[in-house]
Amino acid sequence: MRAPGTVRRTADGRVEIRFERRFGHPPGATLFFHPTDEQRERFGVAPEPVTGRMIAADPPHLLEYTWGTETLRWELTPDGGGCLLVFRNTIDDPDAGPAVAAGWHAGLEILDAALSGRAVDWDTWQRAAALQKQYEEQS
Repeated sequence: MRAPGTVRRTADGRVEIRFERRFGHPPGATLFFHPTDEQRERFGVAPEPVTGRMIAADPPHLLEYTWGTETLRWELTPDGGGCLLVFRNTIDDPDAGPAVAAGWHAGLEILDAALSGRAVDWDTWQRAAALQKQYEEQS
């Protein structure tokens, strides 16, 4: 298993979830985010657009924006022929930290598999549920 992320309280009482991952691909790919029906049902993701605002952008190295009350920050640093991703998701609900961290952890495993050309042969939700216990122990 890849190194886990961290879940910590911020000075203002929010929760920051942080991951570092190395990928064998340089920064700069185009990404599309399409929530599934199951994500909408599980997490209350609205089918209509969520309001947010751009905080910082320096393509292809930095993207930081709000999504509702959350803040997401993606930093990509070239690393040999690949890159280092430092991802932070800051949320308001301290009780949701372990579940959100587990979901991002599973999602980053899927991203790694896709970039490496490996098939995803596991159930994302089962993987996130298994990881959630690890993040609950960390909190």
